[in-house]
Amino acid sequence: MKLSEISGNQSRGLWISTLGFFFGMASVSLFGPTAHKFGDVMALSPMTIGILVAIPSLSGSLLRILFGAWVDTTGGKKPLSILMVLSLIGVAGLMILINSRYPDNMDGMFPLILLFGLLAGCGVATFSVGISQVSYWFPRNKQGYATGTFGGIGTMAPGLFAFLLPMGIVLMGLGNAYIAWCIFLAIGTVIYLMFGCNAPYFQFRKKGMSEEQSKTEALKYGQELYPTGSVLKSLSTSAKIPGTWILTILYFVCFGGFLALTVWYPSYWREFYGMGDISCGILTAAFSMSSSFIRACTGNLADKLGGRKLCFIGFSLIGIGALGMTFSQHFILSIFFTFIISIAMGINSTAIFKMVPVFIPKAVGGASGWIGGVGAFGGFVFPPVMGAIAATYGKIGYAWGFGLFVILSLFSLLILWKMMQEESKKDLAVSIS
Repeated sequence: MKLSEISGNQSRGLWISTLGFFFGMASVSLFGPTAHKFGDVMALSPMTIGILVAIPSLSGSLLRILFGAWVDTTGGKKPLSILMVLSLIGVAGLMILINSRYPDNMDGMFPLILLFGLLAGCGVATFSVGISQVSYWFPRNKQGYATGTFGGIGTMAPGLFAFLLPMGIVLMGLGNAYIAWCIFLAIGTVIYLMFGCNAPYFQFRKKGMSEEQSKTEALKYGQELYPTGSVLKSLSTSAKIPGTWILTILYFVCFGGFLALTVWYPSYWREFYGMGDISCGILTAAFSMSSSFIRACTGNLADKLGGRKLCFIGFSLIGIGALGMTFSQHFILSIFFTFIISIAMGINSTAIFKMVPVFIPKAVGGASGWIGGVGAFGGFVFPPVMGAIAATYGKIGYAWGFGLFVILSLFSLLILWKMMQEESKKDLAVSIS
């Protein structure tokens, strides 16, 4: 291979990153479909169950910050590989625990379950790594398509596993279902280790080219975005830009909400409507996968309309859907409002990352780390809050918990409105001058 040649191309860079994220992201559903089984044998309260189902999102969100910024120094393959291996260790530990202790010897095992959940949740952090890796592969005018495809297909995993895990438990039993999960993740990890590839700039830097020469050569392969330097510099640079924190707040609501509802919906359908495990899994999968599908399909729309307009539409729909869920006690209406929320969260997730290279072009990795990390932390925060509401008000509390998203969507719309006002003022000033 010549010095100016690279391994892989844009297509491979997109799909192998998406595959790695898909395998890692599945751990969001690690406990959602099975929480009541652990709750029954360990006498867990609704709030404690909320913590259990959310625990993978804790490590998955916090690790996104540093690992996302790490991409700016080494490319994405190394950090994403490490996250997948850590996730595999967590799932393997949980598999061994369940097969050796469940259901009769679970006393005192809750802390260990949380530990394995934290490790497995490292796979959730593959998002900020993969989204940065993909962003570096593609030019600015294709960012919506690339990041939308990555996020949309990758986030189908939680919904798919919310359906497959209950089905596997019925067919194979709880222990064997987690064995199958562990094998699935091991296969995905090996595939990524074999075929993962960094964007051209990072490959040229690794070959010893200078920074400027690497940029010149990478441009021939369509790369237009380049890192600013060290992890700390990337995080620091992006942290000083107000747009980073605006997008973080918006992402906290929409993607944090997506993660939270993906693990919370099984409890909602079971406790509020008395649905069985497989039915709960199907309904949860429908929510998660439809949101992911919309996310994948709206990339080109984000390129045409722009992120802010698309976000405003999305948060309006979240508010309408959440308001409907808060007061609905009719099964069909609840399904209808669930799909409104699902579609809206998919739209917003694409729109927000369409805006990242626009607002923070010199530190995409660092910004993706902050936005993906702090934003996804909502996936850990929201389920215990909704669990506390359910514990306080009983059955009706499972519906009233959605009022949280009514408030958050209104707050998000206010932020977007202010952003649009500021942009209008700038455009007016330019036209006058």
